[in-house]
Amino acid sequence: MNLLQEVTSDVFQDKIDQGEYIEPKDTMPEDYRKHLIRQMSQHAHSEVIGMQPEGNWITRAPSLRAKQILLAKIQDEGGHGLYLYSATETLGISRSEMIEQLHSGKAKYSSIFNYPALNWADIGAIGWLVDGAAIVNQVSLQRTSYGPYSRAMVRICKEESFHQRQGYEIMTRMMRGTKEQQQMAQDAMNRWWWPSLMMFGPHDNDSPNSNNAIKWKIKRESNDELRQKFIDKTIPQALLIGLTIPDEFYKLDEKTGHYTIGKINWDEFHNVIKGNGPCNKQRLKHHKKYHQEGAWVREAAEAYSKKQKSKLK
Repeated sequence: MNLLQEVTSDVFQDKIDQGEYIEPKDTMPEDYRKHLIRQMSQHAHSEVIGMQPEGNWITRAPSLRAKQILLAKIQDEGGHGLYLYSATETLGISRSEMIEQLHSGKAKYSSIFNYPALNWADIGAIGWLVDGAAIVNQVSLQRTSYGPYSRAMVRICKEESFHQRQGYEIMTRMMRGTKEQQQMAQDAMNRWWWPSLMMFGPHDNDSPNSNNAIKWKIKRESNDELRQKFIDKTIPQALLIGLTIPDEFYKLDEKTGHYTIGKINWDEFHNVIKGNGPCNKQRLKHHKKYHQEGAWVREAAEAYSKKQKSKLK
């Protein structure tokens, strides 16, 4: 690093340390830009891919009300993807390039969406556990140092809180239902609990990107801190409606007020990240298929936009 780069880096870090936002036209280190592109595009991809397991249940929702709520939720997630893709584009990367990185496997999305939604209880578990974990992480991101990302997260968090309540309502209703419904809810809890804990990423000591993320205030809290918040919030919710925590080692530490849990199976996490989860191939194949089939819509919208602009000249 030469003297000019050092001075620029120092000025940038001072701005971060003073709690100021970094805006698209501000000078920023290339590593900061790359980190944001990786994180924000992954976040956008996760929102869009996450529509798939739920979309499969629209026609099979148990009531008209449940169908309406699920449709609204899936629509929200599509909007979240749009906000985040748009915010990421301010860093100098195109939407088409981000999609190409997703399709090629260069860019990732949250490992949680590579698990199947087998029945209606899974839709409850996804809303309550998966979106609940997302909220814990995303509330912190409302204070992230990059302005466009921070502002996008404000609306996203409001909508995600609705998603979490929708999921918890499903689980609560099922736990008040028949023995078979209670068993379905518990089975969903058993299958989604550990993958939801993995959503926060590896333990801090094993997370290669955490140090810079904290230094640059892209993240305000570490993976383990966020995971602990989720655990402390969610275990009482589960116990309140009669669900059993699928972890024989969990317990409340009376001194700290925090719950401790058993070991997370990180081999499973890394295996899914590498593309070997139950639905990895299915999720990407589906996205590629409909991205290609929807090309004419994007082309038509672009042609219309050009036509309208030409009329203004």
